[in-house]
Amino acid sequence: MCGRVLLFLEGDADCLMMNDEMITREEKYMFREMRRKKQLLSNEESIEILKNGTSGVLALLGDNGYPYAVPMSYVYDNSKIYFHSAKSGHKTDAMRTCGKASFCVIAQDEIHPEEYTTYFKSVIAFGKIRILEGENEKRQAIEKLAMKYHPNDDEANRNQEIAREWNPLCMIELSVEHMTGKEAIEIAKKKW
Repeated sequence: MCGRVLLFLEGDADCLMMNDEMITREEKYMFREMRRKKQLLSNEESIEILKNGTSGVLALLGDNGYPYAVPMSYVYDNSKIYFHSAKSGHKTDAMRTCGKASFCVIAQDEIHPEEYTTYFKSVIAFGKIRILEGENEKRQAIEKLAMKYHPNDDEANRNQEIAREWNPLCMIELSVEHMTGKEAIEIAKKKW
């Protein structure tokens, strides 16, 4: 059940039936709107942050219902985010328990001590996560990741490195269902 908590409030419609299952109002709409809309980045700006970022934090539902968030290198391609991992461990166990995840990338984080704040830009993506099982999809994903982190490598060397790590390699795909980018109000004001 992915750690879902249902609220049952007497006499009001905070819970409803959908496909013979009781769900909350929030689940019906799935993702919250960002409150500070003036700080919202465009979809294009958010995608650029994901394309150019070098690492982010993958958040999963971990053991005993605790959040499990782990820094990861990644590659973004066509509304999908790919990661590599070992075949077993906390991360893969969490993915098998619950196929939902979020991934956050911070593109800018300048400290402005005189203002007690940072000027930041970040993106958070939500979606379904899975381990890639097919040889072809696994190979395509690791190729994309390899090209991102070593774009000038020659094909022969890249193939050799992939072959060397192939057996213990686990490739993961996050299919982005919802994404928001946000920037500090101080950055947003300069656009107005």
